[in-house]
Amino acid sequence: MKSQITIKKIQELLIKGVQTIYVDDDTSRRMWWASLEVIQKDFLPQNYKHGGIWVASPLPAFNEKKFLNQLHGWLWSPEGFPYFQNENAGFLPVNNSDKIKKDFDLVSNYKVLNLCQEDGYEPFLMIITPNFQCVLSIVGEKDKKILLMKCDEESLKLSIELMHAKLNQENYEEGVKFRNAINNLGNLNINNQFEKFFWPTLSAKLANFAPNHKIQNSVKNDEKNVQITEAKLLRAISHEVRTPLATIRTLISSTLKKYKMDESMRNRLIQIDNECNEQIDRFGLIFNAAELVGNEVPSLNNLAKINLAEIFKKLAPLWNKQLNRRGISLKIDIPKQLPQILSDSEKLELMLRGLIDKNTRGLKEGSTLILELRPAGQKLKLQLKVQKLDNNQKEILKKDNGSDIGPVLNWNPQTGSLQLSQNATQKLLASLGGHVTQRRDTGLTVFFPISDSK
Repeated sequence: MKSQITIKKIQELLIKGVQTIYVDDDTSRRMWWASLEVIQKDFLPQNYKHGGIWVASPLPAFNEKKFLNQLHGWLWSPEGFPYFQNENAGFLPVNNSDKIKKDFDLVSNYKVLNLCQEDGYEPFLMIITPNFQCVLSIVGEKDKKILLMKCDEESLKLSIELMHAKLNQENYEEGVKFRNAINNLGNLNINNQFEKFFWPTLSAKLANFAPNHKIQNSVKNDEKNVQITEAKLLRAISHEVRTPLATIRTLISSTLKKYKMDESMRNRLIQIDNECNEQIDRFGLIFNAAELVGNEVPSLNNLAKINLAEIFKKLAPLWNKQLNRRGISLKIDIPKQLPQILSDSEKLELMLRGLIDKNTRGLKEGSTLILELRPAGQKLKLQLKVQKLDNNQKEILKKDNGSDIGPVLNWNPQTGSLQLSQNATQKLLASLGGHVTQRRDTGLTVFFPISDSK
């Protein structure tokens, strides 16, 4: 006799091998709602019109009727849906049952099935359309939750087969309808780019998540606690973004070593590797800033003597490659003899790469970024300037046109760039011994303390 397929078993199979970052119950609710908003506002509107299916538990994940009407669905929900005990509605805003009942009365395009105790009450959503697919869930014990998002072909195939088996066990007629609906979609175009955009978009959404949402069974937090919570979420998401990118880099490195290939293919793999590395650096910087905001513990006691000029020489080839891909030149102006400074070498390298990236977004091809190092009393002064193609005048770096979305991030819709906010940049540099100024007449300037030569 085949074992009973449950939602909980499916979740456990999907979580295998996933590197885990745990959050508490209230945080997981915020992540769940934000994830649903990202999917419904940024991805599903372009993909639902050609039809598809969704499977959810224990509540409908959608809040727009157009999705419920267009997509065929199956919902495993507690007995009495949509009126059920509040402890089973932990992932809905308060007093939402009336709205669900109204929507349910208007929509008949999904089948409600009985959720058994073995299924559990953790939220689950699977969406399958011809050009967009994903599985989203919250998994874990009380105050030890994980946001799970899968969109790879293997996970999607596993989820579809298990859902089909579960329906066959519980309602054979619906199992047949499910399989027919999947077959009618034809060959799926697996959206391999979704994961790349999902986590950064979710990060931005969470940073802008209003703190006055009525979260069931939660307490009101003051502004500082909200900032710390957002910072923890950013740290978790930064980790989740960097992990698959690091895996991709490892696979590329292995492929380049083991297989013979033509030069164009090799260059393409190297280009992918470079892009992954830049994203790892960016989210590593976001992680450090979020950690600083969350802990509010500066690392000044970890500063040591370093040679900033040597760091510039070490990183210059990498910066040149990065900027050349965007048609921007780099000029480094450093005197031969410069004193050492006090900072954290590893974190400062990451920070400098972030400053280069942040301050060259939106520059036109032909521009030149100029980095100058000069002694300034008991400090060492770093200046970032831009020289445009049409003249020889050095111009200051203009301030970002974007807007801050929380204590850590800045979003610039013109360039599509998610970067550190000015406040986070200042705090992070301060933890590395630096002080940043950005004035109309001098551009971006960072001062670092000179180490005691005695």
